[in-house]
Amino acid sequence: MKRRDFLKKAGTIGVLTSLSSLPFSAFAANDLTELSILHTNDTHSRIDPFPLSDKKFPGMGGVAARKTLVDQIRYEEKNVLLLDAGDYFQGTPYFNLFRGEVEMKAMEQLGYDAAAIGNHDFDAGLDRFAEIAGTGGFPILCANYDFNDTPFKGKSKPWHIFKRSHMKIGVFGLGVQLEGLVAKAMFAETRFQNPIKKANEVAAILKEEEKCHLVICLSHLGFTSRFPGQPNDEILAKNTENIDLIIGGHSHHFLDSPVNFLNKVLKPVPVCQVGHSGVKLGKVQFSLETEGGAKKRMKGTALSVS
Repeated sequence: MKRRDFLKKAGTIGVLTSLSSLPFSAFAANDLTELSILHTNDTHSRIDPFPLSDKKFPGMGGVAARKTLVDQIRYEEKNVLLLDAGDYFQGTPYFNLFRGEVEMKAMEQLGYDAAAIGNHDFDAGLDRFAEIAGTGGFPILCANYDFNDTPFKGKSKPWHIFKRSHMKIGVFGLGVQLEGLVAKAMFAETRFQNPIKKANEVAAILKEEEKCHLVICLSHLGFTSRFPGQPNDEILAKNTENIDLIIGGHSHHFLDSPVNFLNKVLKPVPVCQVGHSGVKLGKVQFSLETEGGAKKRMKGTALSVS
C-alpha cells in the first residue's frame, strides 16, 4: 500500500503530558490502564452506505458496517466508549419519513454511550426531539443550551461521568449558536450560553471536584468558524485548561489525525473530527500509567467504514 493511501485510511499522532496533579492513589505501581474512545460526528441520517456509483464515497458508510467495526473493537478491547458530536439527524429520506426515530434506533443498536446536540438535531422541532430523545438509551449532553422554557427541559444534561476499570471519564457537550442557523420555530426558547465560559466551568468541576482522569468535550462548534470571532474548536482549546480531548463536529472536517493546540497552561489538547456521513470512525487510544510518575498517552486514528 502506498504511504499516501495509508495516511488517507489512518492518521496517527501521539501525545505525552504529565498529569501529576491527578489522584492516582487507586493505581498500583507500574499499572497501565487503556481506553479506546470511538467517535463519530455529522452522520446525517446515513443509515445505508453510499451507492457504489458515488464519486466520493462509493460503498462507504452505513450503520451495518459501522456496527461490525465497533463490535470487533469491543470484542478485542476491554475498555471502550462510543461517542457522537452531533448532527445525527437530517440528510436522507429516513429523516424525512420517520423524523429521527430510525437514527435513534440505529444509535441504540450500536450502543452509543453519549452524544452531543448538533444544529440539525432541531430540524424536526423540539417537541419531536423531546419525544424520541430517550429512545437511544444514551445521555444527550449539552452544557451551554438552556432548555428550561422548552419541551426539551430535562431531556439533556451538561455532562456525564463514565467509569472504565480504574478510570473516571467526564464527558460534556457544547452546541453552536442557533440563531441565524436554525429556524426560530425549531429551537423555540432555547437560550444559547457562551460555550467557552461554560466549558471552563464544567471542565473544572469534572477535573477538580469529580477527580476525573480524563475530560472529553463533545463539541459541535466546528473546527473552523463561519464568521470571524465565532467560537470554534481551536478557540475552545486555547482558552480552556482542564479539557484533555475535544471530539468535534459541525464543520465536516476530515482529520486523519488529531490536531493539537496549546491550552491556557500550555498543554496540548488534541482535536479530532471524522468528516460526515459515517464514512469514518474515529478511534483515540488513551493510556494511563504510573511508572516514573503519572502520565497519559493518546494516539488518534481515523478508520474507514465500508
